[in-house]
Amino acid sequence: MHFKDTAPWALAVAAFAGPQITSAFYLPGVAPTSYKPGDQVPLYVNKITPSAAMQDARLHSVISYDYYNPNFQFCEPNGGPKYVSESLGSILFGDRIMTSPFDLRMGQEEKCKALCKVNYPGKMKSFINDRIFQGYSLNWLVDGLPAGQMIQEEESGSTYYSPGFAIGDYQWIDNDEADEKVSFNNHYEIWIEYHEVNRNPNQLRVVGVVVQPSSKAYTGEPDCSDKHPQLILEEGENSQEVYFSYSVFWKKSETAWATRWDKYLHVFDPKIHWFWLIDTAIIVVILVLTVMSILVRTLKKDIARYNRLDSINLDDFSGTSAMEDGVQEDSGWKLVHGDVFRTPTQPLLLSILLGSGAQLFVMTGCTIIFALLGFLSPSNRGSLGTIMIVLYTLLGFVGGYTSARTYKSMQGEQWKLNIALTPLLVPGIVFSAFFLLDLFLWAKQSSGAVPFTTMLVIVGIWFVISIPLSVAGSWLGFRSNQIEAPVRTNQIPRQIPPVTSYLRPIPSMLIVGLLPFGAIFVELYFIMSSIWFSRIYYMFGFLFLCYGMMVIVCAAVTILMTYFLLCAENYHWQWRSFLAAGMSGGYIFLNCLLYLITKIKLGGLAGVVLYMGYSALISFLFFILAGSIGYFASWWFVRKIYASIKID
Repeated sequence: MHFKDTAPWALAVAAFAGPQITSAFYLPGVAPTSYKPGDQVPLYVNKITPSAAMQDARLHSVISYDYYNPNFQFCEPNGGPKYVSESLGSILFGDRIMTSPFDLRMGQEEKCKALCKVNYPGKMKSFINDRIFQGYSLNWLVDGLPAGQMIQEEESGSTYYSPGFAIGDYQWIDNDEADEKVSFNNHYEIWIEYHEVNRNPNQLRVVGVVVQPSSKAYTGEPDCSDKHPQLILEEGENSQEVYFSYSVFWKKSETAWATRWDKYLHVFDPKIHWFWLIDTAIIVVILVLTVMSILVRTLKKDIARYNRLDSINLDDFSGTSAMEDGVQEDSGWKLVHGDVFRTPTQPLLLSILLGSGAQLFVMTGCTIIFALLGFLSPSNRGSLGTIMIVLYTLLGFVGGYTSARTYKSMQGEQWKLNIALTPLLVPGIVFSAFFLLDLFLWAKQSSGAVPFTTMLVIVGIWFVISIPLSVAGSWLGFRSNQIEAPVRTNQIPRQIPPVTSYLRPIPSMLIVGLLPFGAIFVELYFIMSSIWFSRIYYMFGFLFLCYGMMVIVCAAVTILMTYFLLCAENYHWQWRSFLAAGMSGGYIFLNCLLYLITKIKLGGLAGVVLYMGYSALISFLFFILAGSIGYFASWWFVRKIYASIKID
């Protein structure tokens, strides 16, 4: 799974204003590198990733490979390739950056320079042909910029650079047998755009990289002539020799270094973003106004009626007179005041999930804000993943404190178990699932497999930083004063009458969970495309608005469900509010299944398991996040309404 970094400040603003903004300035990140004519410009190679196959535009694999995987036998530098230092987020998201044999000198063109000669046996030829059929792409980096291909969008006519370029080409041959033709790209034409800083020819900066691969069946030393037929790897037992070559061309550009990512950050279907955002905003406003009008008016009448009932001396009036005044005590949400704050079943588990949900809520909000403001540079690969891990680790204090205060308000007695399980349960589930999925990647020799040393680093961060912070937060939470309920709880639970069909657990969960999912549906589609199709996602302006609307919708519909539940004299609102709001995570998983059917065509068991596993992890975390939002919104609402009535 790969989630690309965000854009600079102006690109974050462009998420609101539209793709027409082209000017920008650079905020702190990776410092620019200036070259003199003749200076070496390093070209690094990254993982080989699957992308949309040319024959049906669907993803046929989710497994990436190291560039120097023995099955590809790509040319290596003298002395062997060396790893380039990467951030923790970059490693977790599958980046494997290494040195290459390409010799690039600033301003110096190379025409048809030989790289190496490789002898491919039968099995390797079959392996490479399968990867070409599946649409795999090579990923290079020049001065932090991804080498890509220039693509022109048919609808708008705009051009942009798509990171990565194909290993080979796939074509149908028009004959009676409907045969297919797979060619292997062995020549790379590298076009590098550079910019002169203040018109100084000794301060040159790379601002764009485009690679035009081609297939040439050389019979001897490479000469890069167009007369060569395409290189076809004929499958069979016999080995086949392949010559690799490349050319380098330099092109002066007026693009400033601070705006060089504008070419790569292409907005796909911007009108869909805006239409869906406007539609969702209208729905959110209508929903919130509806909830406010229903609850405020109804609650105002209910509270006035209940308080008027308490002020009446029933000894002076007959029951008939009270009924004539419209004052009834045998129905409504006030009747469950003695049970509404009763401790729910499994309070320990609920408090732990709520602590983890609060931790995820703050982490997600802070990450989106940092990305929106442009503090995560695209040149610093993996910065988005790194900041998410760092924030989640440091916010362990928030999770422990929230869990402890919630558990104490529920009058829980197993406080030691609460302190221990809060930093262990949810992270342990996620880490265990991630480790099991990593075993499939190791078995497939995928570059996405996280190294064992990195696993140890994650465990070290978890136990050395996150758990102590969580324990400190829990200790402070248990030392704080208990949150007192505004009404007393009866010793004997009240019997719950039968409820209507839509207030039963499953129907209410399906209804409540659907609305928050609808607020993020379109943005979720673009995020899924970025993750699985290795595209750059940077529309954090839209994501920020969608996140805010999701929180509002989640809180509003859960409050509405809780009110109807209490009016039906059902006081089990704690778990119901958590599960109903958390059902949005279930809809996300169903959406992932639909995406698997329509956009992805995975043949092997490992690919399906990896896709389903990562989708389940994302859905599980969103379940906890949305469920916590729904619970705390309902908790605030219940405390407000029962603190407003007079109860003897």
